[in-house]
Amino acid sequence: QVELVESGGGLVQPGESLTLSCRASHSGLTLAYYSAAWFRQAPGKEREGISCIDHNGDKSFSVEFAQDRFTISRDNSKNTVSLQMNNLQPNDTAVYFCVSGTGAKCRGYGPLYYPRQFDFDIWGQGTQVTVSS
Repeated sequence: QVELVESGGGLVQPGESLTLSCRASHSGLTLAYYSAAWFRQAPGKEREGISCIDHNGDKSFSVEFAQDRFTISRDNSKNTVSLQMNNLQPNDTAVYFCVSGTGAKCRGYGPLYYPRQFDFDIWGQGTQVTVSS
């Protein structure tokens, strides 16, 4: 079974940065072939999309709250997708999920991302990010 594995989460103080990374756990999914995205879910809240990147990294999109602080990128030579997060705040505390799949799609217009969970059929287990002083 193909899985996506996230890493890089942890506990940070407000204003600090983190970089999350995602890789496919088995050779059955060549992540480099497909669009990928990051979602998050905070305690007691619905899951929300953050950023999406197309298969070759030419196009990326982010939702409004992530425009100035979060950057999605990929290294197809390493089959990984990353999310650089700067100036983290307590309301960024959440479990962060990497998503992809053979039918993965980034719905974007200009720089903005319009996430739809059903665009992705492979989800990682998530990595916890906690922002607290």
